[in-house]
Amino acid sequence: MYTLSLLSGQALQVPVRDTHRNFLLAGTSYYILPAIRGRGGGVTLATGRDQPCPNDVAQENNEVSKGLPLNFAPANTSKDGIIRQSTDLNVKFSGKATTCIDTAVWRVEDDLDIGLRIVSSHAILGQPGRETIRNWFKIEKYENAYKLVYCPTVCNDCRPYCADIGSTIAKNGRRILVLNNVPLKVMFKKA
Repeated sequence: MYTLSLLSGQALQVPVRDTHRNFLLAGTSYYILPAIRGRGGGVTLATGRDQPCPNDVAQENNEVSKGLPLNFAPANTSKDGIIRQSTDLNVKFSGKATTCIDTAVWRVEDDLDIGLRIVSSHAILGQPGRETIRNWFKIEKYENAYKLVYCPTVCNDCRPYCADIGSTIAKNGRRILVLNNVPLKVMFKKA
């Protein structure tokens, strides 16, 4: 019984690795790239939903484009700064991604026009709880790569809708990130 508890606790602490097999570190910039060729390029910001500023999180249409660098901020930062699988974290575009928005932290929003929950980029960094429940994501192992998941556990009495992060083609032709059950298989390349 004790061994089983110890092993399942260790399974929750598995570090995420980049394309060079190094551990992902909080505050370090990475590109999020599709792990399968022919599925678009890296993650970036895109203009969409009749907005003049690029607030939607999307993939580059050109598969050789790396997108914009991002970094990860766990709800509970470990002393070693290593990003671990299945832990709540904010995802934030590094530096000044655009002049239009004050923040580049990811969040989930309802898009009534397309009837999907999409990933946008105007959230608050940190402050885990009910008010920021839509701002927390996880990285999980998926086959021989990873997937991004929305299923936050930063609020004990909240019951969020949980889903994988995938992509869909928007009416403007961009591949936007959405919550669905067809995950975008990704890898992380240090910027």
